[in-house]
Amino acid sequence: MPTYNKLVRDRIPQIIENSGKACKTDTLNHDRYILELKKKVMEEVEEYQQAATKEDALEELADLLELINTLVKDVHDSSMEELDKIRSDKAKKHGGYEEKVFLIEVED
Repeated sequence: MPTYNKLVRDRIPQIIENSGKACKTDTLNHDRYILELKKKVMEEVEEYQQAATKEDALEELADLLELINTLVKDVHDSSMEELDKIRSDKAKKHGGYEEKVFLIEVED
């Protein structure tokens, strides 16, 4: 039986069992939950970087967005609206990334 030892979406155990397989799960305490969420973000970023098609890339970005939503709500006790306000304020102050500026060096 394959061992995964990773955070999965809430309905994955049900999906596995509905396919006729059995799985073993555990419920994480808050500190471990935060750690595993952070690991999952890195996993999804890597999968996004390896995506070969637009559809695959968008799937991975959707996974990242779900993780960001979870982190904002469950870990930082905030909202996506507050996060978007912070994003917007930073964009007003520092700009976005639309102009594709690549900084090479800064002279002292």
